[in-house]
Amino acid sequence: MGQHREPATGTLTSLISGAVLGAAGLAWWLISEAERRQRSRQQRAMLHAPRMQDGSEALESFSDTENKGQHLEHRVEELNAAIADVRRQLEDLGART
Repeated sequence: MGQHREPATGTLTSLISGAVLGAAGLAWWLISEAERRQRSRQQRAMLHAPRMQDGSEALESFSDTENKGQHLEHRVEELNAAIADVRRQLEDLGART
């Protein structure tokens, strides 16, 4: 009977050591993934840092806004001209009747 309990103890020891090794492996993998993500974030931040430091990104944004404003003003002028044409046409129709 003494020999029968030793394999059970060995199995239990194997299960415990397997669980410990599995937990250690999982912890190592999680840490390496966190480090990889951190490196990736740092690399992306470094790609954007030079543009942000020299102000070119802000200038591009201002230039785009200015172009949109000019385009909008031109479009408003075109619409006002079209409204004036329609008003003249309506006045001409009213004068004829």
